[in-house]
Amino acid sequence: MKIRLSRIVLPAVSAAALVFGAVAVRAEAPLTGTWSIEPAREPGFVQLEMRRRSGGSNWSSGETVPTDSLVGLPASALSGGPAPVRFEIRRDAGVFRFDGSVRDGEGAGHFAFEANAEYVRAMGAMGYAGISGDRLFALAVHDVSRDFVRDLATLGYARLALDDLIAFRIHGVTPEYVRAMQGLGYERVPADDLVAFRIHGVTPEYVRAMRDLGYTGIAADDLVAFRIHGATAEYVKSMADAGLPKIPADDLVAMRIHGVTAEFVRTFRELGYPTPSPEDLVALRIHGATTEFVRDLHALGYDRVPADDLVAMRIHGVTPEFIRELGSLGYPHVEVEDLVAMRIHHVSGDFIRRVIADGRRPSPERLVEMRIHGEDY
Repeated sequence: MKIRLSRIVLPAVSAAALVFGAVAVRAEAPLTGTWSIEPAREPGFVQLEMRRRSGGSNWSSGETVPTDSLVGLPASALSGGPAPVRFEIRRDAGVFRFDGSVRDGEGAGHFAFEANAEYVRAMGAMGYAGISGDRLFALAVHDVSRDFVRDLATLGYARLALDDLIAFRIHGVTPEYVRAMQGLGYERVPADDLVAFRIHGVTPEYVRAMRDLGYTGIAADDLVAFRIHGATAEYVKSMADAGLPKIPADDLVAMRIHGVTAEFVRTFRELGYPTPSPEDLVALRIHGATTEFVRDLHALGYDRVPADDLVAMRIHGVTPEFIRELGSLGYPHVEVEDLVAMRIHHVSGDFIRRVIADGRRPSPERLVEMRIHGEDY
């Protein structure tokens, strides 16, 4: 019976680190805790919470489980008045036995976990000797079965650490998923990367969609980065439609991080930039060289300023207002290089007014020299 994991909460230690010493487990020494139950949103399921203390740490687990996996709990008990209940959840690693009471679909009580001695022996034969009681408890909670371990071994993942096996179950790294990814060329992906794949939604369907767009043999780290930053197949298609096909992986991620949209690319093309590079587009977004900024420059007679000059103007504060002020002071259409130099060296409108007050009108280059050398105006 499949049980779907919803969340694991462990304030003091991670859910995959339920180990407090390698002691042999004996059936006569069950681990105990408390439980509570309430209806789940989906019909035929309940939300089961288990809590226990171990080694001074508080542990809790929340699972959405099908009601028919609660062996011995009749459906009528979840809809009637108060009643005592006893039921079990059976896993390959052991059995959880619950007792308590329920009323109108809600209940609480105590549980005990008993490890499966046959499971312990079989796991020992597969290289997992001396599993602690707490670790067996975790293996049962996450349903790390012998078949699960064997199936992974046949796929090249033999003798995984117990932490990795638990993480695989938490995040849905199933043998079926591993097999599908291997069929797409990801045959020796480290366990941590497989978990990262599942956490961030690297599905076989996603890999196929990106492959169809020309992204073959993408490194595992790049696949995860693509998913983290939203480099979807739809985004890639939109950029290709905007005139930027097959963008390198690093540039694709950077474009997503800095908000380079297909609309942004199309607008720049309409403003006279037919083939902006991904690097230029990212730099434009980082430094705020917006389409509005470019339109203002056009209105002032600065058409098709190279992208790197647009970036320099934004970095050093060459604004449309500064350009208009220079025009009002008798310096119309100053070259972009001079505009940037004037801003770098603090050639302000007030400085120019003081210089030209006696009738002089030095060139922009001369104004910059005066500021550099501290010449008296």
